[in-house]
Amino acid sequence: MLGGDSLVEFFSRAGEESGFPDITEIRTRVASALQLQQSPIRSVLDITGLPETEFLHSLANQLGVEWFAPSNTLDPQNEHFPARLALRYHLVPITMAKAHITLAGYDPLDIVALSAVRQAFPQHRVQFVASTRKFVVNAIRERYGVGAETFEELLEGRQDLDHLEATEEVNVLDSEDSEASVMKFVNQIMREALNERATDIHVEPLGTDLRIRYRIDGVLHEVPVPQKIKLLQASVLSRIKIMAGLDIAERRIPQDGRINLELSGKPIDVRVATIPSVTGETISLRLLGQERFDFSRLGLDEASENVIRGLLAMPNGIVLVTGPTGCGKSTSLYTFLSSLNTKERRIVTIEDPVENKLPGVIQIAVRPEINLTFANALRSVLRGDPNVIMVGEMRDLETAEIAVRSALTGHLVFSTLHTNDAVGGITRLMDVGVEPFLISSAVRAFIAQRLVRRLCHECRRPVSPKQWESAGLFVPDGHLVYEPGGCEACRGTGYRGRTALYEICLVSPNLQELIQQKATFKNLRRLAREEGMITLREYGWMRVRDGLTSPAEVLRVTSAESEVAAES
Repeated sequence: MLGGDSLVEFFSRAGEESGFPDITEIRTRVASALQLQQSPIRSVLDITGLPETEFLHSLANQLGVEWFAPSNTLDPQNEHFPARLALRYHLVPITMAKAHITLAGYDPLDIVALSAVRQAFPQHRVQFVASTRKFVVNAIRERYGVGAETFEELLEGRQDLDHLEATEEVNVLDSEDSEASVMKFVNQIMREALNERATDIHVEPLGTDLRIRYRIDGVLHEVPVPQKIKLLQASVLSRIKIMAGLDIAERRIPQDGRINLELSGKPIDVRVATIPSVTGETISLRLLGQERFDFSRLGLDEASENVIRGLLAMPNGIVLVTGPTGCGKSTSLYTFLSSLNTKERRIVTIEDPVENKLPGVIQIAVRPEINLTFANALRSVLRGDPNVIMVGEMRDLETAEIAVRSALTGHLVFSTLHTNDAVGGITRLMDVGVEPFLISSAVRAFIAQRLVRRLCHECRRPVSPKQWESAGLFVPDGHLVYEPGGCEACRGTGYRGRTALYEICLVSPNLQELIQQKATFKNLRRLAREEGMITLREYGWMRVRDGLTSPAEVLRVTSAESEVAAES
């Protein structure tokens, strides 16, 4: 066994050979880990800017450990290596012969891991080869799938599963141990989704397989799952339905429920929706954490934030947020309400459903089955002396008219509409049947928004903006724009997180006149542009010039605007 001083020198030399400048930081971390009787590898690899591949390759050479290049392919026949060993000790089976096993890992100092493998395979000669942490983590995930260790425990010792075909299912909720393991497996699916910053989980039977997908930054990603997961499909779906308080025997009609749980010390609210399909019951889970709503998270530029804060300071009127489903309208509304939430104001919301709980705010969930609709709830709320009202969505004429009239009687009202842009909100209200004079008198602003993915700052690549000029992007000479790269931090996507684009149409006196004249959408939009309205795409180009997102992202979420622009 190497002494502490020798290890410090080995790590220092590896840092120097990899070209990392701060050797003192490496020495400090190694010494600290050794003092705590821990392996220093993980602590050192967490140093920002450390060239992982070069560092680990150099360290392996000094320790006399063979190097396994991440570009090498893995033998698919090595799937019989136990998942519990692979996940617990971060090992990837490279070869598995009758008397020999080769394992790749990123910590050549982990003698406990090799000891555990030798104990599990006493008849085999075990060889360790070194590789990068990124390769090991990704290979384990791809090979074994989410929750593989728990899934393996469920299958171990159950001979009754051995004779089943891949298309058959079995429910193993027949003992407390199995029930706990299935719950643990479901929790692991949710925990990984949270670690990946997913907002939704979709569990989808596909005939001969069970597919699990996460929605991350607005895009669906398929998740590797354990082999033979189809065998336990019924158990997994039943466990989710039990947790959500749903009827596990009912598979013919859709059901909705909620799960309140705590993962990694954080309270999580999960909305569950089941849908019967021809290949089996699919389940969708919306993950809602206890978010902090403030303006710093909205992605507003200073000028737009000042405009919105001015709207919030008004004593009455309606502010409508528009856009498609999933564009962040609810987050914006919750942020507005949070900024208004003081002891001097009574705030009431009417939602379907209540997505996030705001302390000090009275929140009502509509229930059409007992005739508690948006319109009926709004009538009751107006008798309860509110200062600020939020209506989740203006779905019909009745709700829209009550909301408009409540704004005219001294209330500040917020709601949403499904339109492509801000000016489209005016014509949508007219189409619903709201009188133009009511719109012009009550509505203060229409705010359209979209969400774009943020570029990962670890791997974004500069490119010339010339190729995007035909789409309307103009960048000052000497400036660059960025496109996505792909690294471990963003799991190869090139993006990490999202930010919003905004289009704010203020209802000015001139626009009020046009609305009362029932002007066309084209004329309304032209006036709004003349009065300084920045379009969604123009706002997107601002974010591109700031290096926050890519031109391709802006074009992806503002594609409908090209048709609008053509009309104008």
